[in-house]
Amino acid sequence: MTTEEYSAISKNIPSAPGIYKYYDSGNRVLYVGKAKDLKKRVASYFIKKQENFKTARLVEKITRIEFTIVKSEHDALLLENSLIKEFQPPYNINLKDDKSYPYIVIKKEAFPRVFFTRRKFDDNSRYFGPYTSVYIVKELMNIIRDSIPLRTCKLQLTENNIKKGKFKLCLEYHLGRCNGPCTGLQSAEDYNLSIEYVASLLHGNLGPVIKALKAELKGLTEKLEFEKAQILKNRIEGLQSYESKSVVVNEKLGTLDCFAIIEEGDTAYVSYLGVNHGIVIHTKTQLLQKKLEEKKEEVLGFAINHMRRLFNSSAKILILPFPIEYPEDGIQVIVPKSGEKKKLLDMASANANHFLKELHMRKMLRLEEKTDEEKMKVLELIQKDLNLPTLPSHIECFDNSNLHGTNPVAAMVCFKNGEASKQDYRKFNIKTVTGINDFASMREIVTRRYKNLVHTKEPLPNLVIIDGGKGQLNAALEGLRELGLEKKMTVVGLAKNQEELFFPGDSQSIKLPWDHEGLKFIRNIRDEVHRVGIQFHRSKRSVSAFSNELEQIMGIGKQTADLLLQKFKTIRKIKEAPESELISLVGESKAKIIATHFGSKK
Repeated sequence: MTTEEYSAISKNIPSAPGIYKYYDSGNRVLYVGKAKDLKKRVASYFIKKQENFKTARLVEKITRIEFTIVKSEHDALLLENSLIKEFQPPYNINLKDDKSYPYIVIKKEAFPRVFFTRRKFDDNSRYFGPYTSVYIVKELMNIIRDSIPLRTCKLQLTENNIKKGKFKLCLEYHLGRCNGPCTGLQSAEDYNLSIEYVASLLHGNLGPVIKALKAELKGLTEKLEFEKAQILKNRIEGLQSYESKSVVVNEKLGTLDCFAIIEEGDTAYVSYLGVNHGIVIHTKTQLLQKKLEEKKEEVLGFAINHMRRLFNSSAKILILPFPIEYPEDGIQVIVPKSGEKKKLLDMASANANHFLKELHMRKMLRLEEKTDEEKMKVLELIQKDLNLPTLPSHIECFDNSNLHGTNPVAAMVCFKNGEASKQDYRKFNIKTVTGINDFASMREIVTRRYKNLVHTKEPLPNLVIIDGGKGQLNAALEGLRELGLEKKMTVVGLAKNQEELFFPGDSQSIKLPWDHEGLKFIRNIRDEVHRVGIQFHRSKRSVSAFSNELEQIMGIGKQTADLLLQKFKTIRKIKEAPESELISLVGESKAKIIATHFGSKK
């Protein structure tokens, strides 16, 4: 996706917490990310040049972006983890399985400890989780430790041991993080009350904890102990700003499917959330066009059946905004009025509403795709005004790219039935031409393209557009004559300056009106081939510059440069890499050469 393409959709991106999914042309999920502010996070991929080679490749492959809005950054983090696990996107870090997810445990023992663990035992202790992020666990533990004094030691605090005075007060007591139950300064009853506060916090019920802390704060203030009062006030504010309950990861939800629907005229928008064992693993919003004035219940029933088949769902519970008769045995329909399931339904509704607002914005910006009928009319207009023998349902466009005279490459884009057919796009390294020669390069790529189509017996295009004018057009025709294809397709040249179309042998060009729908479409095709060619050229140039700088180091050859390129992607990362890592990759002698070379440049 280019910066221009991103700019066209950027106004539709919400400034809200949530997750974003990047898709390629084959509708595969490339990457799932989280954000406190979706608009700012997604913008960071497109508004600046990516130095990291892998990130640049990711951006290049993106053709579509989807968003799911959630209530908080905490929920975004949890949803990101569950979706990464479900889709296994190639550009995300691989997640470990459920057994590695951490829990927070209140240990079954005298004066219970509270800590996080990755192992769950059947020991009558109370376990909270699993959490899909260690970050969330640490955040919870910090809140607990800052708000509720508890022991962290592993001492055997039996009644007998405490009476015998076996233990001494430690630093945690003097820091105010423990009330000294080991020496009898805190009773078991008082300590267990603190444990119940912890359990309330982990269940999302912060009221009792905050109420108790406010009472303590009032007492400290009355005693004029303002320093301690300030510490306690900070703890209270931390708790008030934290919300632990989540509908993204919540064991109480179990396994279910949640659907929300909104209607606008003959169009319905259905948002789906798939929950498996308390974790949201699927999110999707679907547009449905009504044909026979179907009732809302009928539309929702159709969407449910479609989504469940699409995501292969076997959930027996459906969370819906209103009751329907769903014709499947064993299915329970729930219309929640409050609680966790209602929050899940509200989240689905928020996403359906955002989807609708996004479509409205696209229509305002004239970015909404044309209907199939409208696309056909544009193709018929091109056929008529260019006097083409057949409808240009299959169009291919070629362009050379050799910015600053380096790394000459070329690109071809393909449009079928008025739509980009990205699986048919092609990129070319110029092989037979020495130096910069646009005409010879055009002849080479056109010859290679159609020689391959003839060999594989694939259909030829109705219309071929050569970006450049008469010189490039004649070069392309030479290649087609060589293959005996000159009369098998229509070939035109598109002059870059005045949007003129040239036909072979014609002395005069065709100048269509600037706002001509057919010319607009041809310009879009030309802009697309520019985008593909420039991106390919930039990627080649960055790789070439990388390799050239390394190969210029005395003692470093192409093979070593390629190894370093594959591992580190950028020169900066090589400079920052520890020498031990370089040694493991290229050996001690070459690692020292590289370290010395870049060290001298610091």
